Amino acid sequence: MPPDHPQRVALANELHARPRPALAGPGDAVYLALMPEEGAARDRESERAHLVDLLDRHGAPHPPPGATHWTGQIGRCTLKWESHTEFVTYMCWQEGTLGPAFHPDLLRLFPSDWLAAAPGARIASALIRVEPAPSDEAIARQADNWFVPESLALSRVLDDQAIVAGDFRIDPAGHMRFAVWVREDTGAQRVGRIVQNLCEIETYRATAMLGFAVARELARPMAELDARLSRLVEAMAIEGAPPAETLHGLLDISAELEHLVSRSAFRMSATVAYETIVLQRIEALRETRFGGRQTLAEFMRRRFDPAMRTVGSTERRLGAMSSRALRAGDLLRTRVDVERSGQNQRLLESMDRRADLALRLQHTVEGLSVVAVSYYAVGLAMYLLGPVEKALSVEKPLLAALVAPVVIVATWFGLRRIRRSLH
Repeated sequence: MPPDHPQRVALANELHARPRPALAGPGDAVYLALMPEEGAARDRESERAHLVDLLDRHGAPHPPPGATHWTGQIGRCTLKWESHTEFVTYMCWQEGTLGPAFHPDLLRLFPSDWLAAAPGARIASALIRVEPAPSDEAIARQADNWFVPESLALSRVLDDQAIVAGDFRIDPAGHMRFAVWVREDTGAQRVGRIVQNLCEIETYRATAMLGFAVARELARPMAELDARLSRLVEAMAIEGAPPAETLHGLLDISAELEHLVSRSAFRMSATVAYETIVLQRIEALRETRFGGRQTLAEFMRRRFDPAMRTVGSTERRLGAMSSRALRAGDLLRTRVDVERSGQNQRLLESMDRRADLALRLQHTVEGLSVVAVSYYAVGLAMYLLGPVEKALSVEKPLLAALVAPVVIVATWFGLRRIRRSLH
């Protein structure tokens, strides 16, 4: 066989990266997603050291160098660690329901001093309770007791193999809460799939909402720039508006727009990707309605989609403003070119007039030159004809009168010939 491409094995293994956990219910899951604080650079070495510290406390093996996910036992719990593009996640699964649902003591699975040393801020955390499915009436009562009815989403998933519930509200301990009731014949792989999907829905929802926060921050400066740009375009339509001042204002607006674009481009594009993942994870659950309650998809359409549309609208508006500034620059450039063409035309007309005046002056000078040259030529001729004057007894004025026309005509023809030879 020919040699493999250097990336063949790595890319094939990428298809199997981050496998979903197999979780045998009932049990409790504690989920945590950490992200660098705004403006801080991500330090993957610190994140790995933080994970290794947790594993060393339980004597668990370390992940291989460069690994982006790891699953193993720490004490009585199963830990799943994943490193993503912008954040790192920890999910700790404890099999068996050992106490009240969503009790804050569940966070003891992560030591308090270890949490305090986390290299980043919490972007998402969730407590997930998995229990055997009782009757529908009992599930409805439990869901109403555990969650806020106004925002409760309750639905059947995966062909009625389980029922999931959540209200997407942060509890007093700072966590989101989700409940999963599973049928007796639901396998560990399906339970793990449901829990993983709920964790990813919450994480990507939270990271997508960061784009909404950026959109709200951009609203005021964009409105100010839009008003300035409109005034600038209106001023361009006024006759006599100085192009230099208009160009200076246009450059300032364009620079500020480019700053806003560069500041928000990554977050806007990431928001689109995260929104897509949220909708895909919800779709993968294959929801059906539970007793007339709203589903996760309906909740997202009512509460999540408007925020995402705001982000999309902000991105499109920013692009439209950049295009307007570009078109205004083109219009200003066209106006300056037209004015410059008029100035050049007037300059050429002025040069034509000057050239005509110079030609006339040249003709005048040439006439004067004929007179001047003829004057000196007549003087020389009189010296040369001095003997003829005495021999013929011709008076000097008469001789000068006879010689002058001949000299003038000869001079004129001579200068004309010289001018033609030069042209």
